[in-house]
Amino acid sequence: MTAFLPEFIGTALLLLLGNGVNANVSLQKSNGNSSGWIVIAFGWAMAVFVGVYVCASLGGSSHLNPAVTIADAIKTNNWAKAPMFILAQMLGAMTGAFLAWLAYRSHFDATTDANAMLAVFCNAPAIPNTFNNMMTEIIGTFALVFGAFSMSGARINDVGISLGALDALPVALLVLAIGLSLGGPTGYAINPARDLGPRIVHFILPIKNKRDSNWGYSWIPVVGPVIGAVIAALVFKAFH
Repeated sequence: MTAFLPEFIGTALLLLLGNGVNANVSLQKSNGNSSGWIVIAFGWAMAVFVGVYVCASLGGSSHLNPAVTIADAIKTNNWAKAPMFILAQMLGAMTGAFLAWLAYRSHFDATTDANAMLAVFCNAPAIPNTFNNMMTEIIGTFALVFGAFSMSGARINDVGISLGALDALPVALLVLAIGLSLGGPTGYAINPARDLGPRIVHFILPIKNKRDSNWGYSWIPVVGPVIGAVIAALVFKAFH
């Protein structure tokens, strides 16, 4: 339970702030409506920073992502905590998505675009193509996992690099770079819990004028990140 709670709280904060910036940009009558992709990418990067920082401060591993948990288990050959972490991440993602909806409930009621409401919760491809969408998620998650693993073990002249209290910042900047560079085709899920948890919440919640939850696409933001993370872990191990 000691490891469960930090992952749960960190992931809940990640989705509260991440889905929150989606809602701010996408929903009608919000002060941030139509403020654009840079706001979304920066908001998600800061959501990662807060989630990772808080989880670490509570003694957690700050994965916040089943793909990262699976990659870490491959890297360390230790699967003992992986199921508990993934459960915490899924429940945290659902909780954060619910709280974001609660904060923007009146704006959901004021919004007539059902696709915009769905976009608050989960990803959708700009151009639907199963192979291309899958490859985008694989590549984006490879960059996330390989980059994060490399940053966590970075050394100069055999001296470990540390930013002290800002050690979560490099990963946040990595997520910002992925969003700005690779986010266009699919919205860069790069995290199965980040997409599937909120998608389930969208399905459950009594949102006025909502559309279906696009379950036909839902497996790609789960399978793609897992494949990308596994490849990243294997490549990282090959170099270390």
